[in-house]
Amino acid sequence: MKTKIILLSFSLFLVTGFAFAQKKDKGPKSIISEKVTIKKYHNKEELERMSKGELVSLYTERNEVLTSTLPYIAFATKPGITMTTLGIPETNDNRKALDDQFDNTEGYLENTLEFHQQYLPYSDTRNLIAAILFYEEIMKSLHQYNEFR
Repeated sequence: MKTKIILLSFSLFLVTGFAFAQKKDKGPKSIISEKVTIKKYHNKEELERMSKGELVSLYTERNEVLTSTLPYIAFATKPGITMTTLGIPETNDNRKALDDQFDNTEGYLENTLEFHQQYLPYSDTRNLIAAILFYEEIMKSLHQYNEFR
């Protein structure tokens, strides 16, 4: 009998703990993700020495960075800027809208990555190199964007 009471009490304690557990707030989200960066820019000679597989990876990476950055340049060009930093109220509606935007972008990137894996190996190597250099020039210009404000 004593064992049953102890087990029942322990079970109620666990159920109560789970019922009142709240999702921990991770703080304000950055408008541009920290993981969206490029470690190295390349020149044409470096790219010409790479295999097509490496070029496809670089192209896809640059596409991901631009897709995750360009829609937000009116707000920020670098990671670390949050809604609070911009003066946007941290309401549930605003957080949900930002989360929905991130989810939509992630879905788009997943579909694009799948397409790239299937079709980019058929592309001309010179075109891949030109596209990578073009993407990198766009990304470099983002560093100069603040001069236009």
